Amino acid sequence: MEVLEAIRGRRHIKQFKPDPIDEATWMSWLQEATNAPNHKMTEPWEIIVVGDEARMNLRHGANFGDAPVVLAVLSKRGSSQMERDENLMAVACFLENLSLIAEAHGAGIRWTSIGWQEHARQVLGVSDDYDIANIIGLGYPEEVPPAKPRTPIAEKIRRVP
Repeated sequence: MEVLEAIRGRRHIKQFKPDPIDEATWMSWLQEATNAPNHKMTEPWEIIVVGDEARMNLRHGANFGDAPVVLAVLSKRGSSQMERDENLMAVACFLENLSLIAEAHGAGIRWTSIGWQEHARQVLGVSDDYDIANIIGLGYPEEVPPAKPRTPIAEKIRRVP
């Protein structure tokens, strides 16, 4: 699959098939996602594989779309607000890489914001040294939603002298 095809085809997946993804497969996707840009090669991401008990205790209303794999993606906070921001941006790039890799293999990701809740930090045992950037479901889509219209980029550009 071409890069542009993966970018254009990537969607937020709401429901997954029960088909498992072999751990060696998704681990290789995570490894490739580490090629994300990150300032000073800090590689600020860490991954928690969310097991059944933790998943139940997170109480996500849609159960992560019944994804066969649930991952919490952490971002190291850093020693300053600037470093924290840089790290979160790097982790966002890591997540986009993972999204595109999954898309290229016929899989997809369900992004959630549940990780920003204190309850999630407690369930997953995340220290104050990390932000939970996202908790994602990963699997093969039950259905791929149609693309939503995007604002033409020309409407989002301004120039300064």
